[in-house]
Amino acid sequence: MAKTDFKTIDEYHSTFSGASLERMEAIRDLVHQVAPEAEEVISYQIPAFKIGKQFLVYYCAFDKHLSISHPWSPALLKAFEPELQGLKVSKSVIQFPHNKELPLDFIKRLLQFRKQEVADNPKPAKTRSQNNPNTK
Repeated sequence: MAKTDFKTIDEYHSTFSGASLERMEAIRDLVHQVAPEAEEVISYQIPAFKIGKQFLVYYCAFDKHLSISHPWSPALLKAFEPELQGLKVSKSVIQFPHNKELPLDFIKRLLQFRKQEVADNPKPAKTRSQNNPNTK
């Protein structure tokens, strides 16, 4: 992917085709179903969705997988532990390999859980500059 100055999700998606694009569009559609109030943005040069000042979720595609990401809460990881089995998971990323069906029902429930977390904690997380007293 040569372009790295995306301004919109459509621009990001335009650099993909086939199954990768279809899978990203499916994630985008799910977010709009679950959180129609979410704003589409580009953050870290990948698609993301915000509710107010908080990020709901990010996603991006690679050659062999699609990732959805956010600094996952321990509660989320615990609640979805059975569904996460067999997937590559970190504290902030869940990878869905392209050679397996995209589990849309699971992803929808994960988005609903994240939306509730955002609603329960309306204050956005502090940025690195807010945490660092040496940063102006």
